[in-house]
Amino acid sequence: MPTAIYRGGRGEGRRYEFVMSSKTRTLLLAGGIAAAAGVLASCGGSGQVQANNPGDAKASAEVSVGVTKVGRKTLERTLTLSSELVPYQVIDVYAKEAGYVKDLNVDYGSRVQAGQVMATLDIPELQSQLQQDDAAIKTAENQITHARNELTRAEAQYKALHLQYNRLDGVSKSKPGLVAQQEVDDAQGKDLAAEAQVDASKSNLEVTQSQLESARAKKEHDQVLFDYTKITAPFAGVITQRYANQGTLMQAGTNSSTQAMPLVRLSQDDLFRLVIPVPESYVHYIQVGNPVSVLVPSLNRTFPGKVARFSVDVQADTRTMHTEVNVLNPDRILLPGLYAEATITLERKGNTLAVPIQAVNQGEQNTVYVVSSSNKIEVRPVTLGIQTATDAEVLSGVKEGESIVVSDRSGLKAGQDVQPKVIELVQYQGQGETK
Repeated sequence: MPTAIYRGGRGEGRRYEFVMSSKTRTLLLAGGIAAAAGVLASCGGSGQVQANNPGDAKASAEVSVGVTKVGRKTLERTLTLSSELVPYQVIDVYAKEAGYVKDLNVDYGSRVQAGQVMATLDIPELQSQLQQDDAAIKTAENQITHARNELTRAEAQYKALHLQYNRLDGVSKSKPGLVAQQEVDDAQGKDLAAEAQVDASKSNLEVTQSQLESARAKKEHDQVLFDYTKITAPFAGVITQRYANQGTLMQAGTNSSTQAMPLVRLSQDDLFRLVIPVPESYVHYIQVGNPVSVLVPSLNRTFPGKVARFSVDVQADTRTMHTEVNVLNPDRILLPGLYAEATITLERKGNTLAVPIQAVNQGEQNTVYVVSSSNKIEVRPVTLGIQTATDAEVLSGVKEGESIVVSDRSGLKAGQDVQPKVIELVQYQGQGETK
């Protein structure tokens, strides 16, 4: 142990000195050398690791990014609009002629075919009129027979008188004075009278033939009216409303002075219309024949359809164009009034170069971040074509098979070293998209 020794005279401050023995001094010196050696060893080891592994610091500075390959896809630009299904045709069926309902063959929900008899009216006046027409036709036929007989008699009489006149006239010319001239003149008069009678008989026959044609035409007219006693379906469909019962007096639907009551309401149910208002910005894409996918949420089913017609004008109040889609309903599953969503394919390009929409930095100039073969970031300007909710067509800027960044790009710079990792994108379908 060191020993404290006091040194100093009177009037001086006291000073103590520690005097160590030679053994103690040796031990302290050895400990200091050992400590310094430890520090040097530590510093030397650290420098050796850095010298042997120069890539570790670089690897710790690289950023991991998610990438995907540029490939080819079929892109579709679609538009989804909502509307209600309505039957292709809906009509109220009226009676052509007034009469009582004799037979009623349909009711609510009855399905009918085109031309099927739905009801029969009792119209006694038309039945009597048809009987009168038959009698008039028979009378005209009898008159024709009589006129033909009269014509035959007149022609025979004319023939005989004409021969007699020719003989007398020949003798008078060959042997003058043998036949009196008065007798020749009488024969000529009778000949001319008989010829006139033939012409009159022919005219009478033509008149009676015209009367017969008129009688037949009147019967055809009355028969057409009588046929209206059978009320038939103009097209196939279902009865959605019945207004009359058996024995009801039906007024003629053509009578404008009275408010006639219809017999039934007929709705075509094998074909529906979906009337959709297309916004002004999409009008130029609409063409007859555009495929349409019609989703009926209440049935959880999708039906194919096509754009059948459109109004070719934009309504001033709504800035939309009236567009109709035909939807076939052969199984009679669709019902009038059901809510439906129509997805119209506006544009479609197959096997086109495409990138995910989330990989594009959109602004004044669209760009993408491409990871080169040396794992460096390249900022590429791109020209885009059609765009869907998930993908965009690339017209120029990238090539098929190149890796583009789809993860966060906020901290990336051109020329930066990165570690690319291929990821699989999860895309969700939203309203207005099909793929």
